[in-house]
This record gives sequence, structure tokens and C-alpha cells, in this order.
Amino acid sequence: MINKVKFTLFLSIMLVALIITTTILNKGTTLYNPTGYKTATITNEIKPYETEYVYSDNMSSTADPIKLVEGVNGLDYTYDGLNYIHISDTTNEILQVGTGKEGLYTGKLTGYGPDCPGCSSVGNVACRTRDGLNHSLINDGIYYNDSTYGNVRIIAADNTAFPCGTIMKIDNGISSEFYAIVLDSGSSMRNAWKNGVVWIDLAFPSQSEAAVGNVTSSSTNFSVQRWGW
Repeated sequence: MINKVKFTLFLSIMLVALIITTTILNKGTTLYNPTGYKTATITNEIKPYETEYVYSDNMSSTADPIKLVEGVNGLDYTYDGLNYIHISDTTNEILQVGTGKEGLYTGKLTGYGPDCPGCSSVGNVACRTRDGLNHSLINDGIYYNDSTYGNVRIIAADNTAFPCGTIMKIDNGISSEFYAIVLDSGSSMRNAWKNGVVWIDLAFPSQSEAAVGNVTSSSTNFSVQRWGW
């Protein structure tokens, strides 16, 4: 008799539990997985980007390539070898390379200021900017903001050999490499070129700055990146 009572009590408890569980499930507050644990295989597939080239005869053939578009790998994956999911597209890298005259030179680098003997009293450089404007070393500074190369130093050169707007990468073996733009000229540079010597003058705020003399080097490497504008 006792066992029968216990069994009846057990069935009652189970029935109540079932009713409660069913109610909770119907309300969507309990998650029930009748199949137990499952495993799945996910396979990632990277789609490597390719490199495309565009060519510019205004750039030196020895210039550093310019990255126009950053390459990005694409990504897909498969789920259990059946479900194919596309995550992201591939973006090809685009590089601009030069096909123009090569431009590797070794020569002389010096410094000058707008107050140097024979220089413009207002610091105006010999070249106009790409926009056709005057640039003053006094009022506008010794840097020029180029649309491709960013803020670059201003240099003087023989404009018949290195047209206005020419971009150079300069390494004098003293300071770090830097980029500069030809926006000025001078008789000393022109006469040197006639004698087969490359002479580049680097602009400073004043001729009296100690740094003017510190940049001087007769074995500076000049790498033309762009010929003129």
C-alpha cells in the first residue's frame, strides 16, 4: 500500500513538472534541444587580392610605386561542406608606376634662406604652384602641400633639368630621407648643371639658421619621383 502511494505521488509530481515545462516552452522562455549536442565543420576560404598597375610617363621609371588602392582579401566559408556563405569581396591593389625618364643622381646639397644674398626680399620662389599661385618662403613657409606626396620641403634646382613641380627623394647621409619639390631656382644651380654637376639648394626660414650649413653634402643621392607638374 505504501509503495502504491509513493508511485502515485511520483506520477503526480512528474505530471505537474510536465505541465510547467510545457507552459514555459509555449511562452518561449526555455530552449530545448531534443537532439542533444551537435558538431559542425566550418571551412574559411580566403580569396587573395591581385595587383593591378597603372602607368604614368610623368613619373620616373626609377620612382617608388604609388599605392592608389589598398588590396583587401575576400572571405567565404562553408558550413559542413554544404552551406556556402559569402562574407566579403576582394579588392584588388592598384599601384601607379612610372614609365618616364629615369632620375637617379648624385650631387651637391646645400641650404639657403629667403634672406640670402641675391634672394627675393619677400621670399618669393621662382616657380608658380600647381594652382598658378606665388609662394613665399616667408609668408607661406618652407613646405608645400602636394596633392600626391603631402607636405614636402621646397628646393631650388636648375629648372631646365628639373622642371617646376619635380618631386625628389633626397638622402644626404646625414638626416633621414625626405621628399622635396622643385619650386625655386638659382644661377649657381644652373651653372653647375652646365658643368655636369647636380646642385640642389634646400630652403630654410633664414640663411642664419645653423641647420643651413649642417645639410651640406657633396655626395647626396637624389631620386626623381615625378617630373614637373
